[in-house]
Amino acid sequence: MRVVVQRVASASVAVDGQITGEIGRGLLVLAGFEPDDGDADLDWMAGKLVRLRLFPDEVGVMNRSVAEVGGEILAVSQFTLYASVKKGNRPSWSRAARGEVSGPLFERFVGQLSAQLGRPVPTGVFGADMQVALVNDGPVTLAVDSRDPE
Repeated sequence: MRVVVQRVASASVAVDGQITGEIGRGLLVLAGFEPDDGDADLDWMAGKLVRLRLFPDEVGVMNRSVAEVGGEILAVSQFTLYASVKKGNRPSWSRAARGEVSGPLFERFVGQLSAQLGRPVPTGVFGADMQVALVNDGPVTLAVDSRDPE
């Protein structure tokens, strides 16, 4: 499982001009899945995101988590995180899980995030053409992979 997480002042996702999810201060999480991702990947990633210290404390040091600051999380599925650009100029998506696998993984991941954050996590519409708007705060942007946690 791979995510790109951005600390945001606000973010929203829309489908066909209708907002399907929006948040104020918090994290925008773009999530992609491989075919062999499982519950261990989802649990690890949800816990890591909820506990990552990406928000400033009283002296401006990134020392607080989204949970500690009462922030929100907006989750958006994004298979393109597994693009391979090794050959030619057209990306290959062969490492990305197909929709019938990644859809249920995304739903379980959102459930884990909600449970660990203690509040609902809004989302886009799985598989839809989505427009994501955000105000990146910082900017703070990280890429996190459950198979390569560094």
